[in-house]
Amino acid sequence: MNGNGGITSMENEYIYRHHKHDGMRDNQCSSALVKHIKAPLHLVWSLVRRFDQPQKYKPFISRCVVQGDLEIGSLREVNVKSGLPATTSTERLELLDDEEHILSIRIVGGDHRLQNYSSIITLHPEIIDGRPGTLVIESFVVDVPEGNTKDETCYFVEALIKCNLKSLADVSERLAVQDRTEPIERI
Repeated sequence: MNGNGGITSMENEYIYRHHKHDGMRDNQCSSALVKHIKAPLHLVWSLVRRFDQPQKYKPFISRCVVQGDLEIGSLREVNVKSGLPATTSTERLELLDDEEHILSIRIVGGDHRLQNYSSIITLHPEIIDGRPGTLVIESFVVDVPEGNTKDETCYFVEALIKCNLKSLADVSERLAVQDRTEPIERI
């Protein structure tokens, strides 16, 4: 979101182009979240693309074991830290595009209530305060569990994604500061 809380036309264009969740049903909710990160795209992507190591930036994941060679269809078994209403999640890699910077996953098992969950995360270069930055967009679609409303379900998933995106920004920006070799402009 930009300063006034709305989504810009550029962000809308990316969402329209990359974040279509086909065949959404009445009992599902969907949303897209936007995060601006003060770190170059290659650095942010190096964290996001690691389907085998989501715990590098996702604070709720304690460990991850991958079956397969990190190709489409590979599965990862994720252990969730205590405090969340789950302990494991089995997730399938749906898309990993290093050219377009797109990662898509689908949850296919686990002891949680996120049925038919899939997400798409895309990265786009942008300039923030005169330096290379990254626009990150993450969208999802998920079934609304029995006994919950669409609003409650969306709010819960959005809160998780916001935490993940904030952590991604924190980790990326810390790395960017360490990585910064170009001279800082003199005032």
